[in-house]
Amino acid sequence: MNFSVVTSQFWSLALQGLALGLIYALVSLGYTMVYGVLRLINFANSEVFMFGTFATLYIEVHFLGYDIGAPSLHGFKLVYTLAFALLASMLACAILAIIVELVAYRRLRARGANRLASLISAIGVSIFLLEGMRMITISRPMTTPRLLDKWSFGEFHGANFRIDTVLTIVAPIIIFVVLDQFVTRSRLGKSIRAVSMSEENSKLMGININRVITLTFCIGGLTTGAAAFLYTTVYENTIFNVGFNMGIAAFTAAVLGGIGNLRGAFFGGIALGMLEQFASAMLGSQWKAVTVFAVLVVVLLFKPNGLFGEAVQQTRT
Repeated sequence: MNFSVVTSQFWSLALQGLALGLIYALVSLGYTMVYGVLRLINFANSEVFMFGTFATLYIEVHFLGYDIGAPSLHGFKLVYTLAFALLASMLACAILAIIVELVAYRRLRARGANRLASLISAIGVSIFLLEGMRMITISRPMTTPRLLDKWSFGEFHGANFRIDTVLTIVAPIIIFVVLDQFVTRSRLGKSIRAVSMSEENSKLMGININRVITLTFCIGGLTTGAAAFLYTTVYENTIFNVGFNMGIAAFTAAVLGGIGNLRGAFFGGIALGMLEQFASAMLGSQWKAVTVFAVLVVVLLFKPNGLFGEAVQQTRT
């Protein structure tokens, strides 16, 4: 166990952990939004993330025409390209999330099926998406073009503030603030909160339950699509099973913060990202995935409601 690495690279590890944790936070919002309304885990959300990474790759390479060796962009062209790829990834993931809701949840819910049937259906959709992408890509990893030149704003005690790192920190914070205000203040956001509190009372108040649930899946898809874009921008590659570890980490972040709690998922993602980075520095990168499982087990054993969570029967979106 190498503690000297932590002391000598503390700020660098903290910055990297913050950036990684905010990507986790965006994906975990997809889990916690759905759980807050349906009290079910959307196991297909990890494959929605995977789909978003390939959507970003497709947009940049096939739609916008930038091959792997394309030079980095600058100025307005860079801003336009990144914004277009971000919106395209968010839209693609939102559409896929809505399809998942229609296929895996709505018909079963309309027939009064129990929660176990819905969970199995979601797992089936997840496997279908995973294996479908594996066959399409022949299990090959794919590289995205480096459209964003990784220049640095400067350093602070060894922490390198690269443009992609700063983007990965700023964008999720903006998205979270907008989402938090939407859920808190807007009419549709209040409908989501009402359904999360009591579905039966919401029906009596005239709220369209199906529309609210579809909106919830859509929002989860939007945040997951943003995470997929940021992931491909930073790491510049993807593969058919990229969503597996990301899904486990994001779910752990949601449980850590208190699943069903938006702010809990956000801060849980940050905490998990920090823990991963420091654990990898002390124990080695091979322990990164182990850290996630260890955190999940510890949280479930000692604080199953999470750091910001409430009792399951009182969970709020």
